[in-house]
Parts: sequence; structure tokens; C-alpha cells
Amino acid sequence: MSATTAVPFSQLVQHPKPTVAKLEASPRRRLRLDRRDGDDLILESAARAEAEDEALSMASRLFFSLVKNDDGARALLMALPDVFPWVQFLPTEDVRAFLAELVKTLRGAADLGNMAPLEPVVAAWKATAEIYADPELRKAAITPLDGTDYGEVPEDC
Repeated sequence: MSATTAVPFSQLVQHPKPTVAKLEASPRRRLRLDRRDGDDLILESAARAEAEDEALSMASRLFFSLVKNDDGARALLMALPDVFPWVQFLPTEDVRAFLAELVKTLRGAADLGNMAPLEPVVAAWKATAEIYADPELRKAAITPLDGTDYGEVPEDC
């Protein structure tokens, strides 16, 4: 993410008008509200947030449409290493599976307006690439278990 103007959250609470003026004067029309007691927040106009959501939705639909035909899928497969350099360690069929899952998840997440589902998909495929890249990890992953039963997995795990 490019530079976003940051102010303490307390500044918004104590001086709302000057803080909103900073928002309107900021290059990206957004403010990062730094908080001591929780995650930082991003403040932007509703119109701008809705426009970003719509742009993301359009992009996800475009990718979904591209992946449905051979030329589009090929173009996306060729672009994938530029975005995710670690895909070079995945077998070809796994790169295709990653692209399909990524685009499908992106489309669903954009429709929900919640990008959180993307992170575990990317993290899982990156971990898979790491296993393929490291011969010791790969060997450990494909070595059969010794048959020891360690019992039920507790529900809180």
C-alpha cells in the first residue's frame, strides 16, 4: 500500500474538523488512525470506499472470466510468477490449481466485500511451494507415518 497520511486516533476525537480537513487534503484521500489500544483504522469517504469495492469486484469478475478460456488462463498463468515468485517451486498442475482457487476465492471475497478469505489460500499454497522447494521438508511430508495413534484431537486446537 502506498503512503497514507497517519494521525493519532485521539486527534480525530479531539479535533474532528481539522482532522477531516487533513483527510480531504491527503494525496490518497484517506487517513490512517493510529491507535494505542487496538488495530489502526483507515478513515476515508464512503463514496471512495464504495468505488474501491466496485473496482475490486470488476477486477475479480474480469479474472474469473479470463480463467474460463485457454488464452486468458494462459496469460494469467504467465503473470502469476510476477505476483507470486514462489510458484516456480510448484508442479505445473499445482500452479493451475492455485490460480483456479485464487480466482474463485477472489471472486467470492469481492462479492462479500471481505478480502479475509484470500490470505489463507495464498498462505497455504506458499507453504506448499516451500515444501517442494526444500528437499528435507518434502521428504518429511511424504514419509509415511509410523502408525502411532495419539488419540483424539481436542476441539480447542
